[in-house]
Amino acid sequence: MVQGTLIIVVFFILALLMIARKIPTFLAMILLAIATCIIARVPAVGTNEKGAAIGWLQTILEAGSVRMAAAIAAIIFGSWLGQLLNRTGVTEAIIKKSAELGGDRPLVVALVLVVANALLFTTLSGLGSVIMVGSIVLPILISVGIPASTAAGIYLMSFNIGLTFNMVNWQGFTSIFSLDIQTIQRFEIYMVVATSIATLIYVLVEFRRNGRKFAFAAPVNDGKFAPKGDGFSDDVRPLKGFTGFCALVTPVIPIILVIAFKIPVIPAFMAGIVWILLFTAKTFSKAMNMLMKTCYDGITAGAPAIILFISLGILLLAVTNPMVKEILNPFLLAVVPAKRITFIIFFALLAPLSLYRGPLNLFGLGSGIAALVIGLGTLNPLAVMGAFLSAERIQGCGDPTNTQNVWTANFAGVDVNSITKNLLPYLWSTAVIGVLVTGIIFF
Repeated sequence: MVQGTLIIVVFFILALLMIARKIPTFLAMILLAIATCIIARVPAVGTNEKGAAIGWLQTILEAGSVRMAAAIAAIIFGSWLGQLLNRTGVTEAIIKKSAELGGDRPLVVALVLVVANALLFTTLSGLGSVIMVGSIVLPILISVGIPASTAAGIYLMSFNIGLTFNMVNWQGFTSIFSLDIQTIQRFEIYMVVATSIATLIYVLVEFRRNGRKFAFAAPVNDGKFAPKGDGFSDDVRPLKGFTGFCALVTPVIPIILVIAFKIPVIPAFMAGIVWILLFTAKTFSKAMNMLMKTCYDGITAGAPAIILFISLGILLLAVTNPMVKEILNPFLLAVVPAKRITFIIFFALLAPLSLYRGPLNLFGLGSGIAALVIGLGTLNPLAVMGAFLSAERIQGCGDPTNTQNVWTANFAGVDVNSITKNLLPYLWSTAVIGVLVTGIIFF
């Protein structure tokens, strides 16, 4: 009992340090893993009677570093494709053409950019992509008279739609929940629908609330906030005609391959890379130059996510260690609901605990808790998946500690916490829908 209490105390101390931004998330998770093992008296180095390693240096730190290897590889290839989309001008062209389609009608511009932005972030990932896309989308939205706070909310909500179908995340979730990617994908279809509806309602409510301001808006095609240049380098063809159209559909190629043809995620990203090079590179040698350059840039862009997933793997193995589970299971058995109605009420009410790297945050300490709850055996693993992925809807674009939220708030000149307050009703409603779907399907 004392050991379990100490682990929980350490958990809350590290969570507070993360919220206060005193230590980064990845370091907090590694420290929690080590502290948990020490408190549970897992030996640092040792073997069992069969000669197998049982020390946390080998079975937690070393093995945990590669526990999420598939997700880390997906991050690399996904970031690589994202860099190609940016370098070839495909990202900029999709946004620009979407804005032109809306003309000077603010509501149409907003809705079209929601679709374009969501499409892009099914493939794009990392703060670099958030900055590049946001630097184009936000000025366009503001230029048609949309208040900066609303523009920030629209950008983040549409980003959150794309995040639902981001295959890098899917690959990470398969490792956390030990489920196949098709299972993750099927549930995320419910969540992408719910998130899209919530985003549409958000846009309509904000336009109704601020509608009078739009009469003084500047037309979107006045050039004031148009992206600078065409985004083409000497190595890239202009995005025109049939080849240009093929290049512009690149973001959906990996998704189609995974969903329709059951192609694994990493080969699907590889196919996307080959596809975009075929329709954008001027020559073979220039394609190879661009391939190598974007590979290095992609790894650099994906580095924060890579180190986060390494720490996630370490924490997952720490909390699923038999000696640790023996200590923590009694606490979880006392808290985790086993009946459908209590399950729905519990996770629907507590979904905001995914904020501030809280206990339901899959990109924080929540990954370890999810693994522990599955290990209890009292809940269907699919129900655990649904509950945590529902809560993830709030974290995706509502957490003030997200780098995308901080950057968007600074760029738009609004308070990052006001964005959370503005979006929370819509995000929480989405999470509740996800929990209800989970309770109905998986119980």
